[in-house]
Amino acid sequence: MPDTLAPSSIRSSRFRVGRRLALAGVLGSGLLAVANLLIGFMARSTSVVAAGFEFTGDVMASAIVLFGLVIASRPPDENHPYGHGRFEILAGFLVGLILAAAGLGICVRSLQMVSEVHAPPAAYGIWPLLGSIVVKSFLAAFKFRHGHRIHSAGLVADAWNDSVDILSAAAALAALGLTLYNPQQFLAADHYGGFAVGLIVIFTGFHVTRDTSLQLMDTMPEDDLMIAIRSVALSVPNVMGVEKCFARKTGLQYHVDLHLEVNPEITVRESHEIATQVRIRIRETLDWIADVLVHVEPSSLADSSSPAPTGQGAGREPLG
Repeated sequence: MPDTLAPSSIRSSRFRVGRRLALAGVLGSGLLAVANLLIGFMARSTSVVAAGFEFTGDVMASAIVLFGLVIASRPPDENHPYGHGRFEILAGFLVGLILAAAGLGICVRSLQMVSEVHAPPAAYGIWPLLGSIVVKSFLAAFKFRHGHRIHSAGLVADAWNDSVDILSAAAALAALGLTLYNPQQFLAADHYGGFAVGLIVIFTGFHVTRDTSLQLMDTMPEDDLMIAIRSVALSVPNVMGVEKCFARKTGLQYHVDLHLEVNPEITVRESHEIATQVRIRIRETLDWIADVLVHVEPSSLADSSSPAPTGQGAGREPLG
């Protein structure tokens, strides 16, 4: 079936938004990593240093997402007829692995000196943690909002990463505050705060890895998305039903396989035209659809003695 649609600017616009947010994540996490590591070592705070190492991992994670979006934005070619979008999902998967590994390292490092007696951390260690909570709150909100809007697995994974950073910084802040409140009794709280940061990071890493793995395995999208595809297909004249409808994510968009039911008495040319109109209607109506492969089936609902003329509406099966 020839491509009757001009390339949409929506797809390229989505990739631009994703790249800008990923770049903002790299810069923001880089500044926070330097601030927390530098001040954490000066203040002798395990919690602040743990947060700094976590932000260092965030720089790598956001850089991977940015690289994934750059590769995924390449157009389809002979070897990749469905485009390069899966690279963006793979980037999200790698972010999950990095989070899990970073969390494990933070846990181990935080407990290394938990039993040692040392000078309490300095009070100014709270400032980089407070700044981290503010910056990461803005980054997470923007990435979640735009990541869901453009259906970017990598950007959503990075948003989860930022959300974890907020919890991590809050846990580190609470632990450091407890140590400063009573250094004699709660000196080890700063170390346990760093350990809590590591556990949160590990949990989020597993969550991100699971979600992106499902997409790499061609898991069907949510029911409301599938209902939307069927509804648009059934709105085209002479479509009598949708026998099968499958969809798989190939980056920021979905590829759909659709089995239409039409009157068995119409010509091949007429059924081909109906399929073409369905493909065009779906791509124009649902901007999260990259392409549709349409297969035509004879409908069992049609009266073979009274074929429906082309251009007039036919009966439709209910959704479900």
